[in-house]
Amino acid sequence: MPNITVYNQSGAVVGEMELNDAVFGAEYNEPLIHQAVVTRLANERQGTKSTLTRTEVRGGGKKPWRQKGTGNARQGSIRAPQWIKGGVVFAPKSRDFSKKMNKYAKVLALASALSKKVTDGEFVVVDELTSTGKTKEMAAVAKALGLTKSALIVMDNADEKVIRAAANLPKISTLPVEQINTYDVVKNAKVVFTKGAVERLVETYVFEEVDAE
Repeated sequence: MPNITVYNQSGAVVGEMELNDAVFGAEYNEPLIHQAVVTRLANERQGTKSTLTRTEVRGGGKKPWRQKGTGNARQGSIRAPQWIKGGVVFAPKSRDFSKKMNKYAKVLALASALSKKVTDGEFVVVDELTSTGKTKEMAAVAKALGLTKSALIVMDNADEKVIRAAANLPKISTLPVEQINTYDVVKNAKVVFTKGAVERLVETYVFEEVDAE
């Protein structure tokens, strides 16, 4: 099982932690991670856009002028696409963009993404995170932990003060461990876990049971 250094929020080393192989030692599976990301983004699409076609625009039932003899081009309806206020050709319509991905694949994709972060040295564990709710405190934590680019902080509890303190930092996002997903892991340069979040991760997603099937 891989070991990882544990820091405090001041950036000082306070110990080591043994990581679970099923979660942090999984084989890298890029196609599965890609599928998880595409599924997440597709499910966020509303699909509510809709434009009227020529059959749905009001009016236009009568031919605007006779077929021949006027010197004008022949027209069948004032609601044809070439007319102002006419219908739209191949108009976009509401549709469901959602995709499905089974639970087993989601868990393996998450484990693969987390394992990649550990291998690349982009996974950080802190013993705990506390704050009085001030942004400058979280800015100091980010500097101490070397979070110069985008970072995801995963907590074992939804500490409102920590969440509020990080909210004004554009490169820092926070999540409770129960809501962690592959997309948020791969889109951030670094992932920061509290020690309690690491311990609860296996229990939440049941990695060992899924891996044994």
